[in-house]
Amino acid sequence: MSEPVLDVRDLTIEVAEPGGPRALVQGLSLSIARGEILGVVGESGSGKTLSAFAIAGLLPPRVRVAGGEIHLAGRRIDALSDADRRPTRGRDVGVVFQDPLSSFNPVRTIGSMLIESAQRHQRTTESDARDRAIQSLRQMRLPGENASVDCYPHMLSGGQRQRAMIALALINRPALLIADEPTTALDPTVQLQILALLKREAADRGCLLITHDLSVAAAICHRIAVMKDGRLLEQGPTDRLLTEPEHPFTRELIASAPSRRSLMAAL
Repeated sequence: MSEPVLDVRDLTIEVAEPGGPRALVQGLSLSIARGEILGVVGESGSGKTLSAFAIAGLLPPRVRVAGGEIHLAGRRIDALSDADRRPTRGRDVGVVFQDPLSSFNPVRTIGSMLIESAQRHQRTTESDARDRAIQSLRQMRLPGENASVDCYPHMLSGGQRQRAMIALALINRPALLIADEPTTALDPTVQLQILALLKREAADRGCLLITHDLSVAAAICHRIAVMKDGRLLEQGPTDRLLTEPEHPFTRELIASAPSRRSLMAAL
């Protein structure tokens, strides 16, 4: 078998508190192959987003990786210095955040942020970076002759902003795409469009999909991992996990989730 794009081994994440460190995630192990979508599901506070941020090197202050290892394309990245870790974000790992309106700089055009990222990681000219930005936005089906490259975030709809966020995450062709609740704030029709885009783009890389909605994960993910209270309860191929769940909490999630048939048919 080829080397996984992402290999997380026994990951532990802690937060510093007055009484001493408190574990937020304990003993998380998972891997993602190229062309595979892994869905991590669980209720709010289960540690799924925190785990994704640890992989991307985006943990908030006072929170740190306290144990385990994170390997990206065969290279251990959790032990890198901040200076060495910083270039991996945007170049090797692309992140799609839940709320693109708050993630984008409101006083900068969409295109300027894509251009800056391309110049930083690809060492290209501004003109070439702009052409690359327009191409990336066109691939996401943004409207206009130049695919909204000169638009400000507030000028786009919620679905269009999310498409632009995906374009930003992918402009440097990262090996791993992390999508953190990418469809939560979208209406059902736009949700389907974004999921179809993620499914298409995952074909050339590994994809980690963070969601509280089991039906979303079931519709596009090859495998699903279930988390609760900072621990991984179980993981496995999507069809097996849905038909033969081992943990009671997984069975509860399945019982409460809407049918995935309509999502799968649309995708």
